[in-house]
Amino acid sequence: MADPSSYRPRPGDIPDSPGVYRFRDEHRRVIYVGKAKSLRQRLANYFQDLANLHPRTRTMVTTAASVEWTVVSTEVEALQLEYSWIKEYDPRFNVKYRDDKSYPYLAVTMNEEFPRVQVMRGHKKKGVRYFGPYGHAWAIRDTVDLLLRVFPVRTCSAGVFKNAARTGRPCLLGYIGKCSAPCVGRITREDHRDLAEEFSDFMAGRTGTYLRRLEKQMTQAAEDMEYERAARLRDDIEALKKAMEKNAVVLADATDADLIAVAEDELEAAVQIFHVRGGRVRGQRGWVTDKVEEVTTGALVEHALQQLYGEETGDAVPKEVLVPALPEPVEPVQEWLTGRRGSHVSLRIPQRGDKKALMETVQRNAQQALALHKTKRASDLTTRSRALEEIADALDLDSAPLRIECYDISHLQGDDVVASMVVFEDGLQRKSEYRRFQIKGFAGQDDVRSMHEVITRRFKRYLAEKERTGEWADGEETSSNGDAALPDGEPLTTSLKDDDGRPRKFAYPPQLVVVDGGQPQVRAARRALDELGIDDIAVCGLAKRLEEVWLPGDDDPVVLPRTSEGLYLLQRVRDEAHRFAITYQRTKRAKRFRAGPLDDVPGLGETRKQALIKHFGSVKKLRSATIEQIQEVPGIGRKTAETIAVALAQAAPAAHAVNTATGEIMEDEEPETTAGSSGEPVAAGPPDERRGQER
Repeated sequence: MADPSSYRPRPGDIPDSPGVYRFRDEHRRVIYVGKAKSLRQRLANYFQDLANLHPRTRTMVTTAASVEWTVVSTEVEALQLEYSWIKEYDPRFNVKYRDDKSYPYLAVTMNEEFPRVQVMRGHKKKGVRYFGPYGHAWAIRDTVDLLLRVFPVRTCSAGVFKNAARTGRPCLLGYIGKCSAPCVGRITREDHRDLAEEFSDFMAGRTGTYLRRLEKQMTQAAEDMEYERAARLRDDIEALKKAMEKNAVVLADATDADLIAVAEDELEAAVQIFHVRGGRVRGQRGWVTDKVEEVTTGALVEHALQQLYGEETGDAVPKEVLVPALPEPVEPVQEWLTGRRGSHVSLRIPQRGDKKALMETVQRNAQQALALHKTKRASDLTTRSRALEEIADALDLDSAPLRIECYDISHLQGDDVVASMVVFEDGLQRKSEYRRFQIKGFAGQDDVRSMHEVITRRFKRYLAEKERTGEWADGEETSSNGDAALPDGEPLTTSLKDDDGRPRKFAYPPQLVVVDGGQPQVRAARRALDELGIDDIAVCGLAKRLEEVWLPGDDDPVVLPRTSEGLYLLQRVRDEAHRFAITYQRTKRAKRFRAGPLDDVPGLGETRKQALIKHFGSVKKLRSATIEQIQEVPGIGRKTAETIAVALAQAAPAAHAVNTATGEIMEDEEPETTAGSSGEPVAAGPPDERRGQER
């Protein structure tokens, strides 16, 4: 690891002008390329106290061994040079988007003597007109099949074309009218090229001209009593309209625009692009990237624009580009896009209307693409094995942690404090092992005490299960009644089974406990394990802000590389614990609001509760009903009616309202219970007790 001060240039040597800089490692490989409006100010940011640098930036400057720069005249030139060097050097610390799939294009080979329509992938070729990209190749073929009826352009390969020209017999498409058969001279070279131009114009969105022309020809043929020709033209119009329907109108003003959306987390980002031409979505593509440098959403957008338009010119760059955040500064990027197109390009954030609604759709696609990428990455066996090995090395564990448990605390301003426990085995979720806890040792908000309580309760259960199966060591303590007891005196006769008789699944110890938080939460978890006499389980914490890994006895965090599969796995475990905790907390809060006196009646399900409320209209009227009246409700028998009557009689009635002016006790008006959106009654009261939940 290099010391940045060893290669820091003197401030007076760095020009105060726009330029592009390159960091190189000890082997002279370029590891980072950046641009700046002022090279002197930008480079000074890298050579400050390492403690003040972001972990990703810190890793980059300590990996580098030298820095060099090139001065340019304008920020636009800096943007162009930065893109060229990133493509040339492929630096490891730069954001580099990679396609999440190989997208197919519809291509018209205008560079050939007889242009051909075909599906193409990969790099674009000079002289070929491209449309798309499309999500699936079959979508292109369906569209082409409809259009060939009106624009019978050649679609065959060079070999088939030459063979037909040699034999004088066209292929099947030539016989059925879906190819003009230039191979056998049915159409001249010039007319076939004009046909290809018309096909390209239609695909580019200029559809109205051809539809109006065909409709006029159809009307004229009908007037001339050429009914067969009129019928064929009618079918051609229907084919064109059907092809147009495959791309629904999304912008009514026939806008040509590209919409770019970004979904990101601390480690990765996904970009989705919708290509809108003539108001219709003509193509879609997506990229994903590892965030190996500290980067804002605006910077991600700038890198996406470079990737998207770096090698495009003319109409391939649309008049309007809509983005979720603007690069900083935006003027050089907009000027660069204008230069690529040859006319003004508007780069902006949509604020309202159809364009904002479409941007929300693109954003949802980006979020789904990021989730799918993470799922695919997590399912790879080799990647999971490498992640576990990296965690073991970073935390100095004796072996890879095949079972990892993660804990998170969730609450709403100190109310409904709950915790979650999620389990990953061999790098994969083990949802059957998940557990939820209610914090009951104290009231209020204290994440550190909550973490200590949860860890204590979980591993007391582990010790209890260990004793039950005969693994308990000699010399254990006993409670006052002679039963074996845990270190804090809680007897081991505590139920170790769920209501259905199955053993609770706290019997398996993890090799690693991860807590969502920093040093205080980690130390609380370690202290809980020490109090129970457990010293063979490792503990660490993952702090959200900088994704730093904290160990109980260290004052400084462990910083894993941003490209580390181990860090990626820890982040997934932490995020899953957070999701599970907050879901439980919201459910618990909602139940507290919805609970009512009928919830305490054993054996009374939601259907019969709804039937009772519907029949009587309110809980107050139900409380005043006789057992015989309750029996009149369908599905309510004598025994159930008696149980309901007893439960409602024991429930505490609401306090009487008092007129504060006169002191008069008002009539008891119990509010009617109404049905919530889920269909169950909404009223105040204690929450349900659910079987098998750790409280």
